[in-house]
Amino acid sequence: MEWNAETLQFLSQCFLNTLSPMPQPRRQAESALADASEKPNYALAVLRLVAEPSVDEQIRQAASVNFKNQLKSRWSPSTPSDPNVPTLTPIPDFEKEQIKSLIVSLMINSSPKIQSQLSEALTVIGKHDFPKAWPALLPELVSSLDKLSQANDYVSVNGLLTTLNSLFKKFRYQFKTNELLLDLKYCLDNFAKPLLEVFKRTASLIDQVVASGSASAATLKPYIESQRLCCRIFYSLNFQELPEFFEDHMNEWMVEFKKYLTMKYPALEDSSNEGLAVVDGLRSAVCENISLYMEKEEELFQVYLSGFVEAVWSLLVASSASSSREQLTVTAIKFLTIVSTSVHHTLFARDDILEQICQSIVIPNVMLRDEDEELFEMNYVEFIRRDMEGSDLDTRRRIACELLKGIAMHYKDKVTEKVSLQIKNCLAMFAQNPAANWKFKDCAIYLVVTLATKKAGGTSVSTDLVDVESFFGSVIVPELQSQDVNAFPMLKAGALKFFTMFRNQLSKPIAIALLPDVVRFLGSDSNVVHSYAASCIEKLLLVKDDGARARYTAVDISPFLLVLMTNLFQAMEKPESEENQYIMKCIMRVLGVSEISREVALPCITGLANVLNRVCQNPKNPVFNHYLFESVAVLVRRACEKDPSLVSGFEGGLFPSLQMILERDVSEFFPYAFQLLAQLVELNRPPLPQHYMQIFEILLLPDSWKKSGNVPALVRLLQAFLRKAPHELNQQGRLSNVLGIFNTLVSSPNTDEQGFYVINTVIENLGFDVISPYIGHIWAALFKRLQERRTVKFVKNLVIFMSLFLVRHGSQNLVASINAVQVNLFNTIVEQFWIPNLKLITGSIELKLTAVASTKLICESPSLLDSKLWGKMLDSIITLLSRPEEERVEEEPEVPDFGESVGYNAAFVRLYNAGKKDEDPLQDIRDPKQYLVASVATLSAQSPGQYTQVIRENLEPGNQAALLQLCSSYNVSIV
Repeated sequence: MEWNAETLQFLSQCFLNTLSPMPQPRRQAESALADASEKPNYALAVLRLVAEPSVDEQIRQAASVNFKNQLKSRWSPSTPSDPNVPTLTPIPDFEKEQIKSLIVSLMINSSPKIQSQLSEALTVIGKHDFPKAWPALLPELVSSLDKLSQANDYVSVNGLLTTLNSLFKKFRYQFKTNELLLDLKYCLDNFAKPLLEVFKRTASLIDQVVASGSASAATLKPYIESQRLCCRIFYSLNFQELPEFFEDHMNEWMVEFKKYLTMKYPALEDSSNEGLAVVDGLRSAVCENISLYMEKEEELFQVYLSGFVEAVWSLLVASSASSSREQLTVTAIKFLTIVSTSVHHTLFARDDILEQICQSIVIPNVMLRDEDEELFEMNYVEFIRRDMEGSDLDTRRRIACELLKGIAMHYKDKVTEKVSLQIKNCLAMFAQNPAANWKFKDCAIYLVVTLATKKAGGTSVSTDLVDVESFFGSVIVPELQSQDVNAFPMLKAGALKFFTMFRNQLSKPIAIALLPDVVRFLGSDSNVVHSYAASCIEKLLLVKDDGARARYTAVDISPFLLVLMTNLFQAMEKPESEENQYIMKCIMRVLGVSEISREVALPCITGLANVLNRVCQNPKNPVFNHYLFESVAVLVRRACEKDPSLVSGFEGGLFPSLQMILERDVSEFFPYAFQLLAQLVELNRPPLPQHYMQIFEILLLPDSWKKSGNVPALVRLLQAFLRKAPHELNQQGRLSNVLGIFNTLVSSPNTDEQGFYVINTVIENLGFDVISPYIGHIWAALFKRLQERRTVKFVKNLVIFMSLFLVRHGSQNLVASINAVQVNLFNTIVEQFWIPNLKLITGSIELKLTAVASTKLICESPSLLDSKLWGKMLDSIITLLSRPEEERVEEEPEVPDFGESVGYNAAFVRLYNAGKKDEDPLQDIRDPKQYLVASVATLSAQSPGQYTQVIRENLEPGNQAALLQLCSSYNVSIV
């Protein structure tokens, strides 16, 4: 695309039309731009348009956004995971160089909105090219920064600092490597000194303005913002390790840092909330910098420490009283927490200091504020994420408690005493006027819950602040027994959270007595309250006593099961809770524990099918959807196993929903639908009803298998059909179709295991007379893959398949069918693949199958192998049976092709409750070790002396000793 008047006119008109409120010209312009973007010099032409002063600002702004997006997608385009999506054409190198030569000066001279977009675009380039492929960038930025700061153009200075901050952020987050440290050294060599210079120059300007008495918000704001950006760059450049330049100039930085924590700038701070936020942003950045030095350079930093602790302390007492200063409060408390856990913890040892921390910092920050109540009411999902799931580490409520935990590391008894007193005071305030002072009770509950100590590796928590049962009885139970489920919802949520947290400590009789009250709270209008009630019930049902026995069983919940299920389904009808994952998880858990009668089962399947029909319209919440399908699966499994007559009723309830998923192409639900269908097929008795056979026909079509994410679920369904309809399989060419599917699956390393699942099921369920016409094709497919793309996983699966073939259809059929492919091929397969890989087999059923099959091969048909192969096979069997898995199985060296496997992994989610039970094909043989020594002993008795010599010549000494030990254990002898 050449840059001329025609190009300028074309691009200007297109960008103008993209802003049109009318859809037709907007779409036409977007399409024209998309076509033009494929041409060389397109991005450069758009950048030239942005630089054209004669063009309207609005058009140039739209062009700058388009330019940034072009760079994001085409500077270094990645290969799409979906093979149907074309790879974008990258920007040519000659065009890239011209863009890099123009963008800095253009960014500096642009209006703020365009400058912001070009700064982002420059960061995109920098992510790929800086510093190695763009050595001119940093010198140009440094030179421009110096000129602009001397010219007092702080709008442009801050634009440059924003860009530099983005470029240097990688030093915070990337793993430390030699390459990263080399890049860091380059940046330090070129920018550490200019950074300090601009920081000191700006500090001097701020001091001059303040001293002159002429300070205004408009004057101070860009200076303060500039210092904040310098502090963020300081953080990035110091994150990996303390650079020498910063160590040499530490005092210059620290003097200014302390000044910003102690100075007030009323002209800016008192002008508006935004003005205060700008100054607090600088103070927060300073707190992060001194926290970094406290963590990484404590020894060098200690000379400044007491001054900073005092400054941060004073700042905190002031900021804790204001709800709008959360970021500053959090970063300041984090600094004090780091100090409290260091060797300087004695700064917090005095009683009066602990008293002040509790009264002036902890309690004001833990006490609920208007914004907490607003979040509770307006965004329950985010409230729960922070409150229940622990993602609130950066909120003032949680961080204030983290400070107490930090101090308690060295002064546990003192902290316990002070906090216990605060809890009593809060409860006393509540008692004076419960309606007005309910937040004090919430504060007391929050302190107990948040400061509780989790026991390592478990769900149990403990606290020294209160006696749990006493606190529960006097503080929590009255809230749970309150008849109005909608009164003081935040208190009710706190009480339910306490019950959930301390569920292991509360005795079973106490918990059981209160469960009906918790069930009542499922009817609360508050989304948080009915979510917490559901979560409380769900987690109670997971509690285990000694010996991993469930504490709560079907008997405990049966008296109110119908009410519980009714309330759970009704809760999902409340606004915003239609797809409430906590409720659906509770339904799943209750159905997994309860005795499900027909009276409960039928309404539940109807309720779940209604929910399923609703989410099919627009699947939004994958977690909710997973619990929904698990709930259906567990209900089908447990109800139908108990009462098989329910199967037809469940089919009637579920088939329309499953049909809707397939007909409407709700692809994210396909794997779930196939797993549920497999479950229903397995619950039927042959012959299968006609509607299942129609699904079987669809299943056999090649198109059904095109999406890799569906493959595991389709295989699961195919296995169910092969087990339940083996006779129908040999009709109408169905077996050929199944073997075609097997052939496709086994040819790829990503799906070969699924292919083996199919062929194993065929071998297991069909007679040899049925499969014999096809067996040559099966071996041909397997050996072709073995020859072309051999992997450890494939060879292990091949050994398992041959073992299953042998135990089902006999060693003579196995040997003859393999040798029919090529003369004497069986011995080659045994020598090169079976014997060396037998020791790698894992899984109890697989180990038993392969050990027994190998034993049958050498003991029932010894003439098939020569004496050396016979001995080596026995040696491998003994390795498999006598050595622990970690000794005989090495880590698999192969790495799957990420590009091919990512879609499968992302799309398929296994339903735990719809899984098939692993069936043992050798149920009559209990102990493979006993079977081995008994079989070898029987064989050796027929030819005394022959096999003992073969054993001596071919078994490793360790395995000879292991064989003797096994013979001794089972009281047999080899002669």
